[in-house]
Amino acid sequence: MNAPTAELPVVVIGAGPAGLAAAAHLVDRGLTPLVLEAGPAAGTTVREWSHVRLFSTWAEVVDTAAEKLLAATDWTRPDPAAYPSGGDWAEQYLQPLADALGDRVRLGVTVTGVSRAGRDRIVDADREAQPFVVHVTHAEGREERIFARAVIDASGTWTTPSPAGADGLPALGEKAAADHVAYRVPDLRDPAVRARYAGRRTAVIGSGASAFTALVLLADLAGSDDGAGTKALWILRRGISGSTFGGGTADQLPARGALGLAARAAVDEGHADAVTGFRTEAIERHTDGRLVLVGEDGRRLEPVDEVIVLTGFRPDLSFLSEVRLNLDERLQAPAALAPLIDPNQHSCGTVYPHGHRELSHPEQDFYLVGMKSYGRAPTFLAMTGYEQVRSVVAAVAGDLEAADRVELSLPETGVCGGAGLFDDPEADDATGGGCCAPAPQLVQLGAPTATVAAVPVEEAPAGGCCGGS
Repeated sequence: MNAPTAELPVVVIGAGPAGLAAAAHLVDRGLTPLVLEAGPAAGTTVREWSHVRLFSTWAEVVDTAAEKLLAATDWTRPDPAAYPSGGDWAEQYLQPLADALGDRVRLGVTVTGVSRAGRDRIVDADREAQPFVVHVTHAEGREERIFARAVIDASGTWTTPSPAGADGLPALGEKAAADHVAYRVPDLRDPAVRARYAGRRTAVIGSGASAFTALVLLADLAGSDDGAGTKALWILRRGISGSTFGGGTADQLPARGALGLAARAAVDEGHADAVTGFRTEAIERHTDGRLVLVGEDGRRLEPVDEVIVLTGFRPDLSFLSEVRLNLDERLQAPAALAPLIDPNQHSCGTVYPHGHRELSHPEQDFYLVGMKSYGRAPTFLAMTGYEQVRSVVAAVAGDLEAADRVELSLPETGVCGGAGLFDDPEADDATGGGCCAPAPQLVQLGAPTATVAAVPVEEAPAGGCCGGS
């Protein structure tokens, strides 16, 4: 390793919204980014939920430095007030941004390890003077070492969904039932996927935006010509109250509030039956081949044809074993950030503005940003990631004044955990902090209500506090 560290690129892991925004900010500051994306295109994971519409407008999902970079191209800025789908976001923003960055984005490159050149995590001597070394594997199998002055990990959490088991481990039999278990909101536009769920009984496990979206889509399928007999069984680890479905018309992200109302309508109109206080212990095969969910309390639910597990996501830390990280023991988020986002304590809509200081680790110039920075917390918004990378890049550039000038105002959210009650099966949110919704009122399941038009939203971690982007 002969090149001075200052002349090396800043490696950014992941060509998603946060990663590409980080690259744009690096270019804006005269630094050289090198974005490493495992997938075949920019926004690969976003494309996997291309059928789902965000509940943030275009104005909230376009980064300022990225827009500045795109302004020099023939890019046409989408209507700021419109709501893009995942596919729109990828094709009309992420791909043009990657194109503008040119060969500073490498596709089909999987990061397999990050360390300091010549130093494993044990060695102190002259550690911070050494560049980072990033081990990668190319799509064709070729291995390579890349040296970097700093590393920004924006690889997200999409590839590591949480399992059905209430203890954070796969339920007994979950892996064996893999042919009938999914971990994504289904794309019912796909004829094969539609046939999988049409006329079937499907268990949806989770209580966040993703679960709401799945319930609404299955309810729509039940009302269609080819969906007669479609039924959802909604599995929640806690109880149901007025705040379960979010802030409704009080939500400062209107599309997110509408989603909660649509999910409530799916239940009230009988398209979904709710099972509360149910912690999944096992998934067993019925004699007819269907699946039976078994709870930790011994309850056995009626057989279902399919199971959709939407219990959140978790960060993949496997390739960071040689990096010195300071992570919260519960959330696996940076230790200084965790108290601000912990769904066991956090009141939604009160995320304190944060930047490089909360995102730093003992390993100088290494940062987790974007959804990955939140670990297992289900509270992330795209605009949060953009502010994170602005601050982090300023710090890498040595402009601490700008890095510390963190300004972020988040909309109040519609799904609250409440202090200490995030996953309490007995909780009805009556003491849950009153963060986003009107005073909780018990929901009468099965009572007819007016139909609420479905408003799909961006796929987001299910199971808790503040819904996704």
